[in-house]
Amino acid sequence: MAELPPAESISELSPDAGAAFVLESKGQWWHAGFHLTTAIVGPPILTLPFAFRGLGWGVGFVCLTIMAAVTFYSYYLLSKVLELCEKQGRRHIRFRELAADVLGSGWMLYFVVFIQAAVNTGVGVAAILLGGECLELMYSNIHPEGELKLYHFIAMVTVGMILISQLPSFHSLRYINFVSLLLSLAYAFLIAFASILAGTSDNVPSKGYSLESTLSARLFTAFTSISIFAAIFGNGILPEIQATLAPPVGGKMVKGLIMCYIVIFITFYSSAASGYWVFGNESNSNILKNLLPKNQSPLAPTWILLFAVLFILLQLLAIGMVYAQVAYEIMEKRSADAKQGVFSRRNLIPRLILRTLYMSLCGFFAAMFPFFGDINSIVGAIGFIPLDFVLPMVLYNITHKPPVTSITYWVNVFIVVAFSGVGLLGCFASIRNLVLDAKKFKLFSSHVV
Repeated sequence: MAELPPAESISELSPDAGAAFVLESKGQWWHAGFHLTTAIVGPPILTLPFAFRGLGWGVGFVCLTIMAAVTFYSYYLLSKVLELCEKQGRRHIRFRELAADVLGSGWMLYFVVFIQAAVNTGVGVAAILLGGECLELMYSNIHPEGELKLYHFIAMVTVGMILISQLPSFHSLRYINFVSLLLSLAYAFLIAFASILAGTSDNVPSKGYSLESTLSARLFTAFTSISIFAAIFGNGILPEIQATLAPPVGGKMVKGLIMCYIVIFITFYSSAASGYWVFGNESNSNILKNLLPKNQSPLAPTWILLFAVLFILLQLLAIGMVYAQVAYEIMEKRSADAKQGVFSRRNLIPRLILRTLYMSLCGFFAAMFPFFGDINSIVGAIGFIPLDFVLPMVLYNITHKPPVTSITYWVNVFIVVAFSGVGLLGCFASIRNLVLDAKKFKLFSSHVV
């Protein structure tokens, strides 16, 4: 690996405002748990019943469990790689720098930058789109003849994102992300409860659990579903989250991961089982659209759905901020001056302009291309699978050098090969679905897939 100066000397040799301001290292393990939970457990879990449409009950739960086990294992290995580099005097706070250091190739830095940019922008767009859709669903049920369109609500959510985006550092989001953790538990419970009420009511919708009739269609929907799982379990920013921990970081991320996966178990399985049980093959890419059908009475008490939408909207603001941190760090590394204060005029004005512009662009694309389910699957295929299912195993095998005859080595190789193939097929299937869905819409449509 390339020789880099010790972590404590980097800021003296080359002042870096991105590291000093955005990725300041002051957090404890539970703060990392809050960040991880917000990065992974979010409103995209409302897509899980939709993903089950392409797999069915048995395969769906098997794939969901495999994804949970593989991602936990992957994040654990990546954390160990970061800890080893820190012990050797090279503390990495950015995924791109870790990959370039370990793999010893300059192009890897740009590869990870591109993938992370795709992930962060995709999640930012999806978060704003889902927030706008949630508001629009409630509005259309309260005022069926109202004149406001989806893009009006997307603009409202974007304004909220812009305001919160001015918090200067990742660490400063720790309390917001703790509230985010509580919100995810709250709305997952409300959605599951609402689905059970809908499934046991007199107005229970007709449904089926059969898969696609042809083998080719079945394969395409299956790989799209797997890509959605990858997107829901992925985060792609674990090194940046670990960077918020006060050194030494040994063992802290494992505790944070355990906290996160306890929340994952509660929220993911309850949402998937309740939603797919009630709606089956009629499950929408946002289960709220099933519970709040347009021009029909809600299938669950309105107050339950109202609180669920409110909690989802509030958490989406936190999610948008977590995934925007990499973009902010890149921008401020070049635009800010680490020798001046974080709130100095020299740094405050560029931060205000650049972050506002970034969130505005995310909101613009959310309004222009309202394809929530398809965006979710494409982000999973081209972003999360390389970052969360491939690179951590490769980095671990290179840095820790497990014997070629060991189980660890071959488990890692198998995961890399299997998920590389899944990623390629999932990308193709997701883009195919996007092309097919694009025929149904106009730009700035008020209907979301």
